[in-house]
Amino acid sequence: MNKNEKVFSDIDVAILAGGFGKRLRPLIEDRPKVMAEINDRPFLEYILDQIKFWGGRRVILCTGYLGDQVLSKLGNIYHGVQLIYSQENSPMGTGGALRMAFHLFHSESILLINGDSYCRANLRSFLEWHLMKDAMATLLLVESNDTKRYGKVEVNGNGIVRKFEEKSESEGSGWINAGIYLLRQRFIKSIPSERTVSLEREIFPSWIGQGLYGYQSDGQFIDIGTPESYQAAKEFFSENI
Repeated sequence: MNKNEKVFSDIDVAILAGGFGKRLRPLIEDRPKVMAEINDRPFLEYILDQIKFWGGRRVILCTGYLGDQVLSKLGNIYHGVQLIYSQENSPMGTGGALRMAFHLFHSESILLINGDSYCRANLRSFLEWHLMKDAMATLLLVESNDTKRYGKVEVNGNGIVRKFEEKSESEGSGWINAGIYLLRQRFIKSIPSERTVSLEREIFPSWIGQGLYGYQSDGQFIDIGTPESYQAAKEFFSENI
């Protein structure tokens, strides 16, 4: 039996899968960003494989642009993992899409994953750390030499988030948001409903000092946000299969 089989068996997983992928349009044609082909497979499948590896059984897909393509391709079951869809009718932002799906969550903590990035992190350790800290929300962080592209997250010695540094303000190396979060239902419920809202720009900064933590991971990180990183992802997954 896979030792990770039950890590997330009782925790709902949500994936932000509504991205348009504007910078990738010439490369991915008429499909949502999560369905961008990486070595002849949709990028989303790599994330679902990771969820399955760590024992996830119930996934809520927060879909948007051309979300019907995701349903048509993956259906309601992916290798034994239940897929539930929360389809937005107009762009709601990362926070708005998550808040819209709130009624679908059963577990006290939710594992949330951005649908356009991937981090090969130890999610068992991430969950254990989140529970030990009794955090309201925990961001998984990785070190990067290019914080100007991603922005920087500063934490103190206890892992408490102290500051978010915007992309335009940041430079050099530092800890960045890897797009994987553990969030308690109370945190998600606090997000304004029925309007466009950004987790990264609006919600997370407003929770500094209220139980917001950053878990520093050594996991390998990749995203598909630019044509260059999209091409790099193909090599990343070829080397990590």
